[in-house]
Amino acid sequence: MTERREATLDEAAIEARLKAELPQWRYEDGWIRRTYKTSGWKGTLMVINTVGHLAEAAWHHPDITASYAWVEVRLMNHAAKGITNKDFALAGKIEEVVGWQPGTEGKGLEGTPTDARFAYIKYDR
Repeated sequence: MTERREATLDEAAIEARLKAELPQWRYEDGWIRRTYKTSGWKGTLMVINTVGHLAEAAWHHPDITASYAWVEVRLMNHAAKGITNKDFALAGKIEEVVGWQPGTEGKGLEGTPTDARFAYIKYDR
């Protein structure tokens, strides 16, 4: 049985999809990337663990670089040697979960207090 390599997207298609689907992400050096700013080490670890859980569940693993108050997530399909639909699917799920703001939904979950001692993600919106 032979494995089929997933089709890669060309640079124009990647840029168009990023603009339409993931405007906070960028294409650079063969990867789609996103840097999440956090309020400190606690938030950085929470983002890393969230991305790790999603990646493991999806069986598609990013490269992650982190410091005290930021996390960079980089996606590229290693087997296909380029950007594929899998990268966009995982990036979309990461963006959805990490960027979730429960206090804006009005569904009973109020979100973290505005007090800086409890904040962990610096939302772009």
